Amino acid sequence: MLRVTKALMLVTDLGFVAYFTITGLGLIPPQWAFADYADPLMVAWNWSFLWIDLPAGATGLASLRLLRRGSPSGTPLMLVSLVLTTASGLMAIAFWTLRGDFSLAWWIPNLYLMLFPVPAIVRMTVCTATRPALGNP
Repeated sequence: MLRVTKALMLVTDLGFVAYFTITGLGLIPPQWAFADYADPLMVAWNWSFLWIDLPAGATGLASLRLLRRGSPSGTPLMLVSLVLTTASGLMAIAFWTLRGDFSLAWWIPNLYLMLFPVPAIVRMTVCTATRPALGNP
């Protein structure tokens, strides 16, 4: 499972960077954009995700590099990235739900963000919780 999670993280974290680059350059075709894409309030809402998505991507890419080097600090950083990614997807799904906007073009990627990290988060937190604390026999 960890191998699959790492592969999905790499694609996702690079995707975060690509999405904001494409968005910043105005390259999303209008027919692919979400409802009211040009509305200034929606533009601000969309850009508000920069502050969760880029840290998720940065911590994810850093964790993958650390894990590849065998560093024990890669695992906690991976957990941070996965939690941020889940939160990002959940925030978007909650927004689209409250708005009553059920476009699969935006729901599918955000459901992916919300759900793909869950098995690894559970596994990592259960494994951590069942290990004895440092200093305890």
